[in-house]
Amino acid sequence: MKLPMKMWLACGLGVASLVSPLQAQVAKGSDWQFAATIYGWFPDIGGRTELPLGGGGDIDVDISTILDHLKMTAQGSFELRKGRWGVFTDIVYLDVGESNSNTRNLEINGVPIPATVTTATDFDLKSTFWTVAASYGVTSADEATFDVLFGARLAHLKQELNWTFNGDFGPVTPPPMTGTRGTTVDQWDAVVGGKGRVMFGADHHWAMPYYFDIGTGDSDFTWQAVLGLSYSFGWGDLGVAWRYLDYDLDSNGPIVDMNFSGPAAGATFRW
Repeated sequence: MKLPMKMWLACGLGVASLVSPLQAQVAKGSDWQFAATIYGWFPDIGGRTELPLGGGGDIDVDISTILDHLKMTAQGSFELRKGRWGVFTDIVYLDVGESNSNTRNLEINGVPIPATVTTATDFDLKSTFWTVAASYGVTSADEATFDVLFGARLAHLKQELNWTFNGDFGPVTPPPMTGTRGTTVDQWDAVVGGKGRVMFGADHHWAMPYYFDIGTGDSDFTWQAVLGLSYSFGWGDLGVAWRYLDYDLDSNGPIVDMNFSGPAAGATFRW
């Protein structure tokens, strides 16, 4: 997605670091520790979806070339730890969409739109990803930490397509010349993985946090990976990261596959 400059400026002013569970240091001692994070993740979105036309037909949408604008986003996380054990939750909401005229990014029953047909489309995709997991600290050295994690992730995907066709379809069976189609998909998947950070620099203020998970359940397969750079202050962390999230869904479902990849920045507060 192409972001307007004001969105990047807002992201920079809100500053740094991806979700706190990706950056949290393994707690030493037995006191409860808490961390709350506000962050922005602005990914490119790719994938393919098939919206039923009725009467045995589909409109195939190439998401990666039709989406262009972020309409709304809300993202944050919360973590608590006691000793080596911890739990965290992370939520991402993205509302993206685009209106196009004379687009060729659609197919009807697998056949591209004829060159003699002009197409106007309005596509909207609302995505919510909610992760909840428990973690256990395996390593808690001053130079590096590593946790194993296990939990679940919900993916709620809601899409809507509005179209208007003008022109001669020739031998291709034409759909309704104007129409609206939408679908909603909910996917619960069990996930396992790891997270940690490697500290460096004077007094170990600099760190390279990382996170990865894989899972399956309602989805055929899903995985996520994050790599970042952060700086620690007395109150918390500031940082940036690159995040990738991929879903391989039911090949017979309305959304075949989907991926989200892009930069993130935010701030983590600890107490």
